Amino acid sequence: MAVGIIIHVAVGKEKRTELFSEETIRFGTDESCDLQILTDKNSFEGVWLELGLSDQVYRVINFQESLNLSLNGKPIHRFAPITDGDTIDVPTTDISFSFFALTSKSSLVTTNREPHIAPFIESAALESAFSPKPDDAKAFLREFVRELSREIHWTTKIIVLAIVLASLGGIFYLGNSYNNELQKTRELAEVQAQVVRQLQEQLVQNNQQLGQLDKTNKDIIKTVSLAPNLRVEYGNGVCLIVGVYDLVDKKSGKPLRYPDPQAFQPSPYEPSEQTTSEEGMNAPPSPLTLTTEGGGSTVEYDFIGTGFHVGGGYIVTNRHVIQPWEEDDLVKQMLTDANGRARVKRLVVYFPNFPQPFPLKVRQLGGREDLAIASIDPELVSPDIPVLPLETDAGAASVGRTVVTMGYPNGPDRLLAMVDDNEAKSINSRFGGSRQALINFLAQSRKIVPLTTQGAITDLDTRRIVHDAKTAEGGSGAPLFGQTARVIGVNFGVFTESNAANMAVPISFAIELLRKAGWKSPEEIKNQAVSQNQIAGANTNTAQTKPQ
Repeated sequence: MAVGIIIHVAVGKEKRTELFSEETIRFGTDESCDLQILTDKNSFEGVWLELGLSDQVYRVINFQESLNLSLNGKPIHRFAPITDGDTIDVPTTDISFSFFALTSKSSLVTTNREPHIAPFIESAALESAFSPKPDDAKAFLREFVRELSREIHWTTKIIVLAIVLASLGGIFYLGNSYNNELQKTRELAEVQAQVVRQLQEQLVQNNQQLGQLDKTNKDIIKTVSLAPNLRVEYGNGVCLIVGVYDLVDKKSGKPLRYPDPQAFQPSPYEPSEQTTSEEGMNAPPSPLTLTTEGGGSTVEYDFIGTGFHVGGGYIVTNRHVIQPWEEDDLVKQMLTDANGRARVKRLVVYFPNFPQPFPLKVRQLGGREDLAIASIDPELVSPDIPVLPLETDAGAASVGRTVVTMGYPNGPDRLLAMVDDNEAKSINSRFGGSRQALINFLAQSRKIVPLTTQGAITDLDTRRIVHDAKTAEGGSGAPLFGQTARVIGVNFGVFTESNAANMAVPISFAIELLRKAGWKSPEEIKNQAVSQNQIAGANTNTAQTKPQ
């Protein structure tokens, strides 16, 4: 029997289902709880309920009496068993927990025996009917009977005859009764055999249904646990890309500056004051004129995105993550007016659980597809940075299949949202003015963790995979996993108006670009190492057998 329990949590209109296999499960608002519930009622703080596994059955170990919890509408008590379909409600709230047990295929044992008559009974009856008698015994018996009949009185003969007739009658009656019972027994055996055959057929059908149900349960469990399993196995291979670029003059290479410090805008994305004309009230602002002279502030921007490690230090991401100025109309206008170009000043990646960044080098940029290949020094790649497997089967992606994405949507803002409010305010007050310093602090505090979301494929073609796994700006370049636990695409488009229209480039285009950059799959590297060992072994044997 499978050990574990599925818990369906309902908090108002929000519902969620989780799978637990721990021996002890804690519910409540405390951060140490396995299932944490966020509530604004101070009286509900702490551990609400604690379940423990005993003899493959979860029981209530402890609970907060002030909550007045109820199990199936009745007051809860300690050591109460939790069975399939049970519900625990929190009175005066809209919070409830429903429990569903995990069961594996039952083992059914049947005895297939047909009742039958013991063979020695039938053999004895046949032997008694066909037992041979020697001729001399017949003669002796005949003469003995004659002599005896002469000597015996006629009344005795009548009595003996009556006894013989009665005996024969009794034997005939017993024989007839035996034959009738034997016939009835055989008919009953045939009926029972037919019933057994029907039961066997029904058992086969039940086994098939149980097999299908078991497969369905396994598929459900696999789907439910897909995202957590992928996060544990490959989450440390998804990196946060951070960069800084400035604008320089094409000819001289000098940094472009705003003409006057008074004209400097903190963010180029903030609109300037709009002019008013006779034709309309919202005429577009005039572009800023940049210069290489003066003491104005240099034009400099930072950018973030997501990438993932595919082995050998190679990182897959989007082209617009590596070259963000190509997607910014304002920056492109400024470059055109000032005859300038963009220059990357800093490009690094942060991996979870690594306090220091890794320098990133661009290796290959996609043409039609929004893809880019970069790399870090393979000598610096730690064994703790996993290699994300790439899916080579085009049939692994189809409409309706489950997908999981991992990335860094909303950048450091989402990372700060994962910490305590007081700590987040303190961090913001210290590093709010510099996103670079903020990210460095989060990395050193080991708070850089990718966000994992799950959804399904809603549409696809040869160049696009459309899915509804939630993501946001900053999640570009994130890997899109399929049900095979392999990467089937690279996220590149986020549509805030429709959760079902997030888009990814099929991984086959990234594999093609990786090979142009010199990447080899882990399987190819392993086969190459085996071939080299075989060649080395053959050379050694040749050297040993060479004549002296």
